[in-house]
Amino acid sequence: MYDFAIVGGGIVGLSTAYALTKYHPDAKIVVLEKESQWAFHQTGNNSGVIHSGIYYKPGSLKATLCREGCRSMVEFCEEQGIDYDVCGKVIVATEPEELPLLENLYQRGLENQIPVEKIGPEAVREIEPHVRCLEAIKVNSTGIVSYGQVCQKYADLVGEKGGDLRLNTKVDKIIETSDGLVLETNRGELKTQFMVNCAGLYSDRVAELGKVNPPAKIIPFRGEYYELVPEKRYLVKNLIYPVPNPDFPFLGVHFTRMIDGSVHAGPNAVLSLKREGYKKTDVDFAELMEILTYPGLWKLAAKYWSDGVEEIVRSFSKAAFVRSLQRLIPEVQPEDVIPTHAGVRAQALMKDGGLVDDFLIVEGPRAMHVCNAPSPAATASLEIGKAIAQKIPELPNLQAPVEA
Repeated sequence: MYDFAIVGGGIVGLSTAYALTKYHPDAKIVVLEKESQWAFHQTGNNSGVIHSGIYYKPGSLKATLCREGCRSMVEFCEEQGIDYDVCGKVIVATEPEELPLLENLYQRGLENQIPVEKIGPEAVREIEPHVRCLEAIKVNSTGIVSYGQVCQKYADLVGEKGGDLRLNTKVDKIIETSDGLVLETNRGELKTQFMVNCAGLYSDRVAELGKVNPPAKIIPFRGEYYELVPEKRYLVKNLIYPVPNPDFPFLGVHFTRMIDGSVHAGPNAVLSLKREGYKKTDVDFAELMEILTYPGLWKLAAKYWSDGVEEIVRSFSKAAFVRSLQRLIPEVQPEDVIPTHAGVRAQALMKDGGLVDDFLIVEGPRAMHVCNAPSPAATASLEIGKAIAQKIPELPNLQAPVEA
């Protein structure tokens, strides 16, 4: 019997397993991932940004864990020899009506104890010569990294501590017993004293297998990206973001220099027609019906219909996408960008149409279910793993946790 079984081999699942090896060094740990490689879905398709924590509600888990995670992620990369760059970013206001929103975001950054600075257009041009704006926030602590590399290092460290790492293993059924749980998988069954569900896009489904009715359903949103052609990468030095809509859960189309030197532009945010639908043509009719019959979706659509229409237009019109980029860098032309990969975000949505704005961890029988961990979960992964490890109750036949 295992002491801990982690379902999901993305960055949250692997960071949780890594934290458990430190808090419970004698524990038997297994990580189960249904794909053939780690970080296959959300983690492997994100923008690679080490977020500062400026955007999140002061006092929330997102704000606290992201701020601490920004520091600990940089330290981890330094210790483990993973390439990273604390390059900083600018958040720019391009229209007069955005200036009050920029000021509110600046104040939020101060409340969250983030090193932020208000700067004018001349100072912005010294950092990003091709940006057009009225005013900006400079955030020095933001960085970039490959979270795929981070995940692989987590997996390596768990394996070195004796953890059992199983790819191509999908959990189909969970049975509660007198001394733990039986997890039935496509590759046989295993027993564990405790389970941590980090299944991302299927976290609510796994929670339901564990006899837990989560308060929200995962709704998949696809984010589509373009990439600057190599000869136009000079237009972007580091990271350039617009002022986000404070009521919308996405940060808007922005420019991101990746750790490999490429520059991505995006993403938009459109409803995906299946949970792992990376292309417009990816459809799972059973999942689509589940999404379309969920009352929270229609309440969300009624509230944000105009924003939703804009996102759909950007999805089908390269010209519209480029126009949104030109708000930040007017020089960008349609021939300067080419389509690149898309990602799918697992967004937890309440029945009343409310978006779950914070990390959501639901406790169940001998289990904890991470039911909402979108951005900045990658940045905060070390801290999320620690928080989960610290919340797990004492288990029979397992020594008390050590101070990690």
